[in-house]
Amino acid sequence: MKHIAKLLCAAVALALMLASAALAEAPTEDRAGNAIALPAEVNSIVSLAPATTQIIESLGLTDKLVGVDTQSPLYVAGLDELPQFDMMAPDVEQIAALEPDIVFASGISYLDGDPFAALEGMGICVVDIPTSNSIAAVGEDVLFTAQCLGMADEGQALVDEMNATIDEIAAIGATIEDKKTVLFEISALPSIYSFGTGTFLDEMIALIGAENAFGDQESWIAVAEEDAVASNPDVILTSVNYIDDPVGEILGRAGWESVTAVANGDVYYIDNGASSLPNHHIVDALIEMAVAVYPDAYAEYAE
Repeated sequence: MKHIAKLLCAAVALALMLASAALAEAPTEDRAGNAIALPAEVNSIVSLAPATTQIIESLGLTDKLVGVDTQSPLYVAGLDELPQFDMMAPDVEQIAALEPDIVFASGISYLDGDPFAALEGMGICVVDIPTSNSIAAVGEDVLFTAQCLGMADEGQALVDEMNATIDEIAAIGATIEDKKTVLFEISALPSIYSFGTGTFLDEMIALIGAENAFGDQESWIAVAEEDAVASNPDVILTSVNYIDDPVGEILGRAGWESVTAVANGDVYYIDNGASSLPNHHIVDALIEMAVAVYPDAYAEYAE
């Protein structure tokens, strides 16, 4: 078990290196495998996914945004005055009126079919970037987005910085022998939601040297309260941001008094955006998780 973090980190690095080589030329397919024809120049962008909008911000291209989804202004400053669209039901006529050179979408916009067929028929480049579930794929998304915007080198720099942080955290995580179990809640009672393997958050728990309390399950999962209590995690992390005091809510739960994390007060909030939006900022959540679970081992990263 002590070598899992090192092996995982090496796999991520290799996948990102291969992805970088694959993106040496302008993409002809989007991340969903659809054929795309990128414009020669991109001067106007519609971004319908906050994770992509953050990448655009890091590339210094927010001035080219002419429209965004309703969630992006929560994560990127200065977008409040732009036209905003519902990701699940985008107004394609209004998008067309903005005359974007490129539209970035995510899988959530395709739940009821392809809403962008009319835009594509008008010659507008629509790029689908489905939500990625692995760290390697997240890095590929960053590289791909930058390549679409003619900024491959800048995108590579973002991924290199991300990967360097992962390497640093994983090197420490590989030395931890007394592994703590972690329950990570992405929604709270009465409907606890968490995750198992096949998610980048599960990979991040392994990288810091810990074990996922529900690592024997797969993907995103609903967790019954009795199962959460029975898992008896050493640490509980929460990214819930729709209640005022998510940590206090967990610590005050009736019937949870004997859960090790609650009894010891080892319950911590992890930034919702950094931990839920699949882009290079996941390393910010990785650092928060590391410091919360193993404060002594990662003391150099504590603010």
